[in-house]
Amino acid sequence: MPNAGQKASSRTSVWLEGKVRRGGRGGGQPSGLDRDRITEVTVRLLDAEGLAKFSMRRLAAELNVTAMSVYWYVDTKDDLLELALDAAFGELELPDPEADEDWRDQLRTVAKEYRSLLVRHPWVSPLAGTFLNIGPNSLALSRIVHRVVRRTGLPAHGITGAISAVFQFVYGFGTIEGHFIARSAQASMTQEAYFRHAMTTATRAPGAAEILKENEEIMTARGGDTVEEMRDRDFTFALDLLIKGIEAMAERP
Repeated sequence: MPNAGQKASSRTSVWLEGKVRRGGRGGGQPSGLDRDRITEVTVRLLDAEGLAKFSMRRLAAELNVTAMSVYWYVDTKDDLLELALDAAFGELELPDPEADEDWRDQLRTVAKEYRSLLVRHPWVSPLAGTFLNIGPNSLALSRIVHRVVRRTGLPAHGITGAISAVFQFVYGFGTIEGHFIARSAQASMTQEAYFRHAMTTATRAPGAAEILKENEEIMTARGGDTVEEMRDRDFTFALDLLIKGIEAMAERP
């Protein structure tokens, strides 16, 4: 998928190093644990406390075991984060590319699912840009995206560009949306209250106030009674623009 990267180190991926099959009870390993449970609790902690506060010691305390017990199942913290990332991708409800359904609707479905995932798990976006993203759930997402975009009629050399246009947009939109929601929560404010506070603060800066005044008509025409509604309208319109662009490019000689 887009945004896949790799840390500047000798480490490659938990999916390439034969580590993913380690674990299980027996052989002196601690009872009451398994890799699925450890990964599930990791996801829950990342949701509740964020990536910066996550540690193997904190995870062990949540599991009520010693930190060394966790290392029976994963070699490093990065291995565990990579497993958690792929577990999150497993939450996506993806369309069947072989079904009798218009590619536009399927592309919208995948885009909306990906956006929701990024908002639901704000830690996913930095990790998706850190690791190779070659776990089974990530690969399933990539495979379906490629199959859907192939049905658009674009030439082969345009497939990856179309995927980048759509999913880099979704990645950026969902990441910023997730950050805004998190900041609102940290300030103990609703999204509407935080938005009003941010806009009021911005108007105190002369340059920002001038820009906001120039865009007042656009902001009014944007519509929506809540911040969530405004974002949904922006997302839907932007996604429609991208789909129209794909249609236009597919029709070119």
